[in-house]
Amino acid sequence: MSIPSNYNQGNPGAPGSVKSLLVVADPEINLILLDHLLNQEWTVEYVASNEEAFSLVQNRPFDLIITSEATSPKEDIELLRKIRAIRAHTRMIILTRQSTTQDVIQALRERAFSYFSQPYSFATLSEMIHMALERPCWDDGIEVVSAIPNWIRLLVRCDVGTADRMMQFFNEMADLPEEEKSQVAYALREMVMNAITHGGQFDPSQYVEIQYVRGRKAVACRVRDPGRGFAIDELLHAAVSNPLDDPVRHIHVREAVGLPPGGYGILLSRNLVDELIYNEAGNEVVLVKYLGDEMTAPFNPEQMHS
Repeated sequence: MSIPSNYNQGNPGAPGSVKSLLVVADPEINLILLDHLLNQEWTVEYVASNEEAFSLVQNRPFDLIITSEATSPKEDIELLRKIRAIRAHTRMIILTRQSTTQDVIQALRERAFSYFSQPYSFATLSEMIHMALERPCWDDGIEVVSAIPNWIRLLVRCDVGTADRMMQFFNEMADLPEEEKSQVAYALREMVMNAITHGGQFDPSQYVEIQYVRGRKAVACRVRDPGRGFAIDELLHAAVSNPLDDPVRHIHVREAVGLPPGGYGILLSRNLVDELIYNEAGNEVVLVKYLGDEMTAPFNPEQMHS
């Protein structure tokens, strides 16, 4: 098939400028992705290899680069490393067919904007592309403090878009069965959003600390926010504080103070994981999910140093 080719020679990211994409397209190009990109108000250029992509980036900048699923994560991360050396804030979304936790960690270290391995949701990929091109979101909002596959520690900027990026990386690097992963991911996102909203006050100069620890029989996630904390029983706007004889009290509280419907995050999270433990101040929480024997992955000491 013929692949259309056009590009924006303006200044990527400048107000009013047309956003420009560079897509590395393998012979089995994702037709859904191609059709989606062609229906946007962006200029898109296609190349056949990472080498061609780097050659173009040397001559002019692009707002976003999307890699081919046919290349390995290591090849794409090396491309990102080379591009970052000459264009420090270029955003890249890595697509790949196979991946490991270590690959995702390395992509985070090299500041990839996002990362998708097959199978992935096209709707989520589309949202991430739009975020990279249209929302005021940083490409440097996730800092790797330390990371090995079984213990990862991150700092995440207090921004909703950055939290969404972090959760996509979490879904890629968490070595868990799908059902348990989705349950932990939901609870973790609720805790992170609470931390960003109440502890960080959406202040982009503040960071939330997140740790993921994968043991033989359990997984634990720790979230610490920069705020002063709170007491659970004081969250009258949240369903978790409802007395047994008044299970909808928080709805009336929210209506009285002008809050939108909601307030179920902590309560739902408690039902999805086995332990949800807050520290005394209320600015740090640990969630624990136990894994059944049939789901427990064997412990591999060598993986800890891969």
